[in-house]
Amino acid sequence: MKNEMIAKVLKETRKRNSLSVKDVVLELKNKSLSVAEKTVYGWESGQSQPDADTLLLLCEIYNIDDILGTFGYNDTPPLQITDFEKKLILNLRAHPEMLDAVKKLLDME
Repeated sequence: MKNEMIAKVLKETRKRNSLSVKDVVLELKNKSLSVAEKTVYGWESGQSQPDADTLLLLCEIYNIDDILGTFGYNDTPPLQITDFEKKLILNLRAHPEMLDAVKKLLDME
């Protein structure tokens, strides 16, 4: 069963780490895994997917710590917040001196 997020995450994370496909091929080779550039392009386009061991190596290269969460395999649904909740968060961040009072008010101490 294919996870459509794998291709998207691999490509975005490679770019975020300022790595070229050639860089990834060289990094994998340094880790004793020889792949062609077109293989990496295939993973990033969703035409194929790396096996589990290769995915772990890619995560190491891309500095991905939360592997399950990054690729959408967590059991916790994404947090959905309302506009009001977002406004509360932004206001609290703008007034960090109020954090202790808010914690006390919400019995979070």
